Amino acid sequence: MIDSRAIDKVGVEERVARFQTRSIKNESKLQGLKMALSMIDLTTLEGKDTPGKVKQMCYKAHHLCDMHPGLPAVAAVCVYPTMVSLAKKELEGSNVRVASVSTAFPSGQAPMDIKLMDTRFAVDHGADEIDMVISRGKFLTGEYEFVFDEIASIKEVCGKARLKVILETGELTTLDNVRKAADLAIHAGADFIKTSTGKIQPAATMQVTYTMLMAIKDYFDKTGIMIGMKPAGGISTSKLALHNLVMVKEVLGNAWLSNEWFRFGASSLANDVLMQIIKSETGAYQSPDYFSID
Repeated sequence: MIDSRAIDKVGVEERVARFQTRSIKNESKLQGLKMALSMIDLTTLEGKDTPGKVKQMCYKAHHLCDMHPGLPAVAAVCVYPTMVSLAKKELEGSNVRVASVSTAFPSGQAPMDIKLMDTRFAVDHGADEIDMVISRGKFLTGEYEFVFDEIASIKEVCGKARLKVILETGELTTLDNVRKAADLAIHAGADFIKTSTGKIQPAATMQVTYTMLMAIKDYFDKTGIMIGMKPAGGISTSKLALHNLVMVKEVLGNAWLSNEWFRFGASSLANDVLMQIIKSETGAYQSPDYFSID
């Protein structure tokens, strides 16, 4: 059994509070905003998703604001497995990756063979990344080996696709559980650990993200192996995105400050970051109407 550290909740809250009071110079702020933009996974995961909606999101992914050339593209688009081939076609020739959720997202309540088929379908249709959900019910009843084996099996099916493991921290209830689940996912083969599906609140609180970053740090200190981090859900403002980047820099260091190792799962964040970048460069706010919703 993986031995996880007990979490000092008061200590975590005090540390997070310090990250939130850091002052950032204007030049560094603009650099941070562009960095945050390049780390976003634009996402549409609704039952009413249509080909037209996915096409529009893919267009936005590498045409964020054509009136202001030189802006980075986002890191990826994230869709259901049935939309992977369409997204792959729409993004052909760009550097934007295609991520797919799998394993009966968001509940994870399906037999293992269905979860494997779900993942294999996405990979076979071109997914560059897989965002799987763990079985929270199994985890919360102490069936840690089941969860470990489940992640390891999905990792095997992923092949060259990178695996992001979603803990759904809002259902884990305690930071001790978050740390235990993060350690378990890392040791089972996760390339990234991810806070949430975006369907459950609270989602990506800074306390949760800090706890997961510390799991990554401890693993790196022991093995020299880098693991990526993706807070998802609830990060909708540039200010909060910058707070998260400060935290990543201070906990993990500059090596994690790229979309290879850090992502934001927050589609609504993109427009706010765009508005703040243009304000920094021109001195004037743009209306939200200048930016597409999807």
